[in-house]
Amino acid sequence: MGKGFFQVPTAINEPIKSYAPGSPEREAVLEQYKAYFNGNVDVPMYIGKEEIRTGNTKPMSPPHDHKHIVGTYHTADKKNIQSAIDNCLESRNDWANLTWEQRAAIFLKAAELIAGPYRAKINAATMIAQSKNIHQAEIDAACELIDFLRFNVEYMSQIYAEQPDSAEGIWNRVEYRPLEGFVYAITPFNFTAIAGNLPASAAMMGNVVVWKPSDSQIFSAKVIVDVFKEAGLPDGVINVVYGDPVMITNTILASPDFAGIHFTGSTHVFKELWKQIGNNIHTYKTYPKIVGETGGKDFILAHPTANTKQVATAISRGAFEFQGQKCSAASRVYLPKSTSTEILEFVKADIKSFNKPGSPEDMSNFITAVIHEGSFDKLAKYITQAKEDKNAEIYAGGSFDKSKGYFIEPTVIVTTDPKYTTMETELFGPVVTIYVYEDKDWSKTLQLIDGTSEYALTGAVLSQDRYAIDEATKALQNCAGNFYINDKPTGAVVGQQPFGGARASGTNDKAGSAQNLLRWVSPRLIKETFVTPVDYRYPFLG
Repeated sequence: MGKGFFQVPTAINEPIKSYAPGSPEREAVLEQYKAYFNGNVDVPMYIGKEEIRTGNTKPMSPPHDHKHIVGTYHTADKKNIQSAIDNCLESRNDWANLTWEQRAAIFLKAAELIAGPYRAKINAATMIAQSKNIHQAEIDAACELIDFLRFNVEYMSQIYAEQPDSAEGIWNRVEYRPLEGFVYAITPFNFTAIAGNLPASAAMMGNVVVWKPSDSQIFSAKVIVDVFKEAGLPDGVINVVYGDPVMITNTILASPDFAGIHFTGSTHVFKELWKQIGNNIHTYKTYPKIVGETGGKDFILAHPTANTKQVATAISRGAFEFQGQKCSAASRVYLPKSTSTEILEFVKADIKSFNKPGSPEDMSNFITAVIHEGSFDKLAKYITQAKEDKNAEIYAGGSFDKSKGYFIEPTVIVTTDPKYTTMETELFGPVVTIYVYEDKDWSKTLQLIDGTSEYALTGAVLSQDRYAIDEATKALQNCAGNFYINDKPTGAVVGQQPFGGARASGTNDKAGSAQNLLRWVSPRLIKETFVTPVDYRYPFLG
């Protein structure tokens, strides 16, 4: 920082628009939705200053209308991936040496573009690509991505301001250097905000990035690219590639200049990446940073004193919003026997009040489609099995149909086995499993919850008994990185609830916090002595 200590604009959470009937934002997003739906976009890869079209294309279709094509994207071969790495390394020096306030300005401008002229575009693209209803698109693609960009700039300035003490005659200072090499960002389908944040957070700290979005999210990822370009992000800082994930990953992880991975996706894939990086460790110039947020088998626990309607609402929202395709979605629930029937009936009534799953263009639809046929088939298999198993019953929902879209009816399974397969297996869909415990077994149930899942992402306890809340908070401290009291276990807000979990749920580096940004720097301590000694002898020598 050559000419001043700059104070960045104070970050505030972007207000969520209502999209009520007759509102201007509703009309704007529907108009943009129609334009995208009736269009046919050709999405290239972005490598350096070039838009790469290989001719090896794949179609893009909305999950709620999978026979309809809205565009195509071009896939990479190995030389394209090597070109992306080369462009990163060619761009690194200029980008790393750009003053931090210039980098900050780019991402602050990107936030303002999303808040303004790109809001309808990024929301409509997310509605089409990921089949999100408008509320889910708004809180994700617009608000959360805006929040990531604004708050990360503020955190970056706080990190740079954090300096060591100096003693008499010396001056200690720390540089927060970007990593030596490039970062590989792998992003999931389910959150457009995560797709934007994973490459942007590393780039904001001066790193160069190869970004591979999910195949199922490329349609809305293109809007992120458009925003970054208009915001002034230099060519080569974030290089965007699509295609065979094994080939892309093998090529990237074979590079001596690989310096870190920023990942959100499945636990199995992340573990395999970690193993592959370990096997290649002698190849690298530096120890790579490994940051990942993976799966979850997130719980809701109701105490006998909990308000039954509040518990039911936490289940209906926590399990079924965005068809349960959130890492944080509630998928296992523990209800006390004394109030379980009332809670279950409230949930069943909620499900009956949902329209049948349909297109997000119809804004009366709370539920739309799951992401693709593979997800549909997996969910249908578990629902079918539950219908046959003696220790489980379908309490509500249970139907599915993929003739037009990948529609799974919100489904409640009640089991008598606390270790039933859907109590332990991550399904990533609108299916929640309920286990009813004896009221007297509250403390035993806490132990059961802690020992049931390999994951530790989110969890919630609902109770009106403060002693019970305290007991649960202590007993469950290791099984949820984000723990909610008297609320659903979803909906973390940047700047308020930094998000991430441990165990098999990831490295818990808390996206949307300074902790995450610190993973993308390599600090250098500089000690300057003003009067340098000229004699090696210390006083103790006499």
